[in-house]
Parts: sequence; structure tokens; C-alpha cells
Amino acid sequence: MSERGRGGNRGGGKPRGGGRGGGAGAGGGGGQQTERKPREAILDLGRFVDKEIRVKFQGGREVVGVLKGYDQLQNLVLDEVREEPTGKLTSTCESAVDRLKCIDIPRRQTEGRPGRKLGLVVLRGPTIVVISPVEGYEEVANPFVQAE
Repeated sequence: MSERGRGGNRGGGKPRGGGRGGGAGAGGGGGQQTERKPREAILDLGRFVDKEIRVKFQGGREVVGVLKGYDQLQNLVLDEVREEPTGKLTSTCESAVDRLKCIDIPRRQTEGRPGRKLGLVVLRGPTIVVISPVEGYEEVANPFVQAE
């Protein structure tokens, strides 16, 4: 009886490593396992514990607070948190049709929006875009903006 479709070894005496490099001898290493170093984090947040940091989120919100803890998914625990007023996006384009054609860069308006004190918070890592220390933080001019 044929072994077809029954998961048997079809190609002769040598078994094949199916899938993506999972079989023995895959990767041209001659079957030797190389010991890998443990991966270190790209961003070492340990040096910012108990220091003030600025966090920017998807959608544009920003908060400033004292880092109390974190995990491998970049979830953060911050204390004495205050939300910074980032303003809402506005554009000089009037209607939706104009906005489709408009190449105007939206501007943020912050007038009249006070910051909020939030206290102790847990920030979800996947929503975080930027983490930066407040100490040494300064805004620099954009070198790509052309003078009019």
C-alpha cells in the first residue's frame, strides 16, 4: 500500500526538515548549536527610575512624570503625572474637499488648554511613541523647514 498522504518519509532514506529552518542541519551549521547571548534591551529604562521623563503617545498626547517602574513590554508606572497641553490639530483648509487637495501642514493650537494633573498612572507600552528624560530636554529648530 502506498504511503502517500500518510505522513511517511517520501523522499528516500533522508528525512527532510519541513518548514522554515527547523530541521536538523538547517542553516548550514553542520548540526552544531551555537550558544546565543541573551538579548539586551534597546532602551535601558533602569537609569531613569525615580527621575522625571516625558512620554508621547500615538495620537499626540504627552505626559510628564516620575518613572517608578517598567516591564519588558515598555509598560510604565509614573507618579506625579501631568498631561501637557499639546493642542488640537487645525488646518487652514476650509472644507473636506479642500483638505484632500491641501498640502498645508496642520498646526497645533495650545491657547486656552491647561494641563491636567493625573497622579499615579500605568501607561500601556504599545501606545507609547517617544520616551525621553526631562533633564537635558530642549526643543531644537527643524533644519528641514525652509524660510519663506
